[in-house]
Amino acid sequence: MRHIRLLTVGKPRDARMTGLVQEYLKRLAGGFSVTWDTVAEEPFKKGGEGQTIVREQNRLMARIYAPEFVVALDMFGTAIDSPGLAQKLLEWQIAPSPMVFVVGGSLGLGDAVKRRAQWQWSLSPLTLPHGLAQVVVAEQLYRAWTIIQGHPYHK
Repeated sequence: MRHIRLLTVGKPRDARMTGLVQEYLKRLAGGFSVTWDTVAEEPFKKGGEGQTIVREQNRLMARIYAPEFVVALDMFGTAIDSPGLAQKLLEWQIAPSPMVFVVGGSLGLGDAVKRRAQWQWSLSPLTLPHGLAQVVVAEQLYRAWTIIQGHPYHK
């Protein structure tokens, strides 16, 4: 069974969003071995954004393992529809590497994480709170899996 890991900076502050991420990952576990790992969110002050990104990046890089296929969530990544994501999942399942989807904090991901990624995915040209982005990633992974399975969830 293929492994998918969601690696995020922090968890949503709103317990309802955390519950949604957990629910979609639980549903996705019907087709994948799934885990959700987090690193600590770095507090920042105005003018210190660069240091915040680097500290979060270092935490993320320490939790990305050598054999993993890395998908970085980034506003400048490739936008794709749900059937397209399903096709990507099918392609990635052929490779022996486990997959990790990385969602940064409120300031986004550092350059080292983006360089480490084999693919960069943009959820939307809109700016989303990173907690909501975590929900959307989990839901879209579940949706892609249902498309692959021919399940009626994706209408």
